[in-house]
Amino acid sequence: MPYVKTRDGTDIYVKDWGEGRPVVLLHGWPLSADMWDAQMMALAEAGFRAIAYDRRGFGRSGQPWSGYDYDTLSDDLADVLEATGAQDAAVIGFSMGGGEVARYMSRHGGKGVIAAGLIASVVPYMPKTDDNPQGTDQSVFDQIGQGLRNDRAHFLRHTFFKQFFGVGYITSPVSDEVLDWATSVAMQAGLKPTLACAEAFSQTDFRPDLPAFRVPTLIVHGTGDQTVPIDPAGRAAAAGIAHSQLVEYDGAPHGLNVTHGDRLTSDLLTFLGR
Repeated sequence: MPYVKTRDGTDIYVKDWGEGRPVVLLHGWPLSADMWDAQMMALAEAGFRAIAYDRRGFGRSGQPWSGYDYDTLSDDLADVLEATGAQDAAVIGFSMGGGEVARYMSRHGGKGVIAAGLIASVVPYMPKTDDNPQGTDQSVFDQIGQGLRNDRAHFLRHTFFKQFFGVGYITSPVSDEVLDWATSVAMQAGLKPTLACAEAFSQTDFRPDLPAFRVPTLIVHGTGDQTVPIDPAGRAAAAGIAHSQLVEYDGAPHGLNVTHGDRLTSDLLTFLGR
């Protein structure tokens, strides 16, 4: 069953590896389910059923004109859970995917979920406002949108993903080939969904969703994350979610699924093994 058809008719591409208790993994913007391959392999080999899917508009999923708001995206998650029969599942969201977890917990009451994870997540609120003074200036989001419209491939390869993976003038924790791979995956997405989802994750306020987390929740965030800084994200989420555990990776960038992949895999297996 490589595809699930959502309630509005969108085809969602699903990867379903292994057997056992289900772990559903939601990918970051602007990638696809393939960003989770190393963790999916480890989970399946450890006796879990690893499920990951391409968000609508990205990877191999359909690219409708609409539906890139978090209510619809959380409905997609609900449809995938129902179609795959994933009950008593752990739902783990990376970056933008953390928002889908949060909205699912509130909008769908966390149905079928017994554990949650927010990895380098945008939850609870990204923009800098009077009541969120540590957030990101709107000008940063405007520059992302302009870069995508002007020359998407160049912006992603030479600006966005370098920051994403913490590539600097002196050190580079990933190879050029990883940067090339990430760009090629991101370019599978449509321009409309790429722009619409950037607006969604940068503007949606998940603070009202936090009380809906009523299950053990693992929060992992890098202290060196320049894409989604830790203070208004991981640390704020941990402060607002009961039964949460915050694990900080010292100096880690946003793309810690690659730069600190072995540690992330180990932490996920430890958390899920409870």
